Amino acid sequence: MYQPDTDIEKHEILKRYRNLLHLWKPRNPEDKKSVKKAFKMALEAHKDMRRKSGEPYIYHPLSVATIAAGEIGLGATSIICALLHDVVEDTEYTIEDIRGLFGEKVAGIIDGLTKIKGIFDQRTDSIHAENFKKILLTLSDDVRVILIKLADRLHNMRTLDALAPEKQLKISSETMYLYAPLAHRLGLHAIKSELEDLALKYTEPQVYESILRKLKESAKGRSRFVNKFIYPIKKDLAGKGFKFSIFAREKSIAAIWQKMQKKEVPFDEIYDIFAIRIVIDSPTETEKTDCWKVYSAITDHYRPNMDRLRDWISIPKANGYEALHTTVMSHTGQWVEIQIRSRRMDEIAEKGYAAHWKYKESMNLNSQLDNWLDRIKEMIESPDADALSFIDDVKGYFFLDEISVFTPQGELRTLPANSTVLDFAYAIHTELGHTCIGAKVDKKLTPINQVLKNGQQVELITSRKQSPREEWLNYVVTTRAKSNIKLAVRHEKKKFSKQGKDKLGKWFLQFDIDFTQENIRKFLAANNFSSLIDLYFAAAQDKIGLKDVKIFAASSFRNGWVNYVSKNKSRRKTDLPTGLKPSKAEILQGGTGQHVDGTNGQFDYEVANCCNPIPGDDVIGLKVSETLPVRIHRTKCPKAQEQISMFGNRMIKLNWINHASISYLTDIKVTGLDRQGLINEITRIISNELSLNIKSFYIEAHDGLTEGSITLYVQDTSILNDALAKLKNVDGIIHVTRID
Repeated sequence: MYQPDTDIEKHEILKRYRNLLHLWKPRNPEDKKSVKKAFKMALEAHKDMRRKSGEPYIYHPLSVATIAAGEIGLGATSIICALLHDVVEDTEYTIEDIRGLFGEKVAGIIDGLTKIKGIFDQRTDSIHAENFKKILLTLSDDVRVILIKLADRLHNMRTLDALAPEKQLKISSETMYLYAPLAHRLGLHAIKSELEDLALKYTEPQVYESILRKLKESAKGRSRFVNKFIYPIKKDLAGKGFKFSIFAREKSIAAIWQKMQKKEVPFDEIYDIFAIRIVIDSPTETEKTDCWKVYSAITDHYRPNMDRLRDWISIPKANGYEALHTTVMSHTGQWVEIQIRSRRMDEIAEKGYAAHWKYKESMNLNSQLDNWLDRIKEMIESPDADALSFIDDVKGYFFLDEISVFTPQGELRTLPANSTVLDFAYAIHTELGHTCIGAKVDKKLTPINQVLKNGQQVELITSRKQSPREEWLNYVVTTRAKSNIKLAVRHEKKKFSKQGKDKLGKWFLQFDIDFTQENIRKFLAANNFSSLIDLYFAAAQDKIGLKDVKIFAASSFRNGWVNYVSKNKSRRKTDLPTGLKPSKAEILQGGTGQHVDGTNGQFDYEVANCCNPIPGDDVIGLKVSETLPVRIHRTKCPKAQEQISMFGNRMIKLNWINHASISYLTDIKVTGLDRQGLINEITRIISNELSLNIKSFYIEAHDGLTEGSITLYVQDTSILNDALAKLKNVDGIIHVTRID
């Protein structure tokens, strides 16, 4: 527990302030004077405040300012704003006070930071939907608002130990879902990686600690390998007169874990745990040529994998990243990734947008990053009202890989990977998208849903008779295309609103249901429609009818309108072997201090089929609606992290109560060498040795290899882990994993 000591704290505050100045290195006395004034103001404003850890609150703004200066590379204005970012929200000072002391620019940024904090602190369901637009809007006003907010979130994540586990889970999920992708898109690679690592530390602590331990254990062997590998490269480059740095950079823990999951392999089988980075001191006018010369020197010693060559020097990534990547075969038969950059490229790779801005004017750059910021503003200003869809589209767009395609005139267009002809059409112009009927891709006729590849040339074919249709949403991946298609379809559906409303009114009248806004809203929810326009359109097109109103009337007005969903009913825990039935909701109980409906912490719940939690898993409950039961997710579930970000105030921390008579479905994947009797042995272990029931078993052999998936009934994770361990020992089995 932290023990306050005033003298020690004063010394520590001064030490942190001096460290800030040392990292920043002020260019002129006026800037230093302004920062000192901001520091004194923050110190006075927060003098009686302490953090949850017990430390003086001033440690936080000082740390945020230090991250902004040292790790992002921001200047005097941003440092002042970082020092003062909580002053207006938490003290008596106002924006007008800030404006009078530091000017309009500082006041504007702090106002943006204060508004963002208000958005994230609200207890509303739309916390990351409509309000997320407001956050992104600050990108087009002053990107420094977001950069300082990222610095603020990074320091909060570094000091998350002081908070309760429920808070840690909520903040970590929010960080993984929104902040890390935002840092990635703004080119802040180091910050993005650390945010992901810290989020993993609290969402999956066992995984985090396991990988961290294995990295430490293998560090010495890795160091010996790297020294031997880089020796001939260093000697060659030095002989050619290059000034350079060469070192190994480990992958982040989160990146290693993502690769382990994607490849379904253990830590020991991840070969690219590190990459060799070569940073050359080269003037801007020759840096591209020099990078290729370094590449040539490397391939004199090691054979490259041509499928793994990535030229982001000629065409930088959309977040401004520039580098030449190659993968070569080492002297031990291990593939090694090498990244080649100039000093300028390295600064942009590490510090992102701030470094990009620094070089922009001197090099007359108009990078993909600027174009992206323009597109973000265009998305925000779109009248598309579907806020939750907006956040999914934009957030997903942060992490997508990119392709470059050409117009018939040779103009280069960058699109997210997996973009189609239709995406390309909407990227050029909305009207071209609306009227597109196909394209000639590299002179070959293709349909509108054809996925484009890097380097292709696309000539669009249009027709005035063509118009957007709802199924087009399945053909596109870009937010711009989706937004425009939705708007066009919505506009078309509106034409049927009066006809549909009249029909629905008559159906309500036949069952003596008042045609009021409240009853229409209930009917809309009961039939899973997202808007009145969709409901009236469905009625006009006879996609719903008198039968649906009859069901609604019988359910709603006989028993009261409670938790009625007539379609797409959620899977309850009834899919169990004969004779095994759960007794109400006895399996789960609310965590300490949590209020849940019902008596003795018991409540109506359902198991999320996106992650299939079983006893022994760390789980949380989410009650996103008063009319729906609590949905149980594993804490590691990506869908749960998304939901926690949106409905964190409705999260319930849960504990399993042992109930040996109840079984839960879980899926496992088996891969191995095909041999006679393999299936026999697998089923013998599961049925005879472990006495487990199999719901389904699918296995396929091809070219001497076999792969199968088995759905089992288990009581908890200890039984599942026992099954996995026994199956791993079967002769010929290579991998056995639980399917998440």
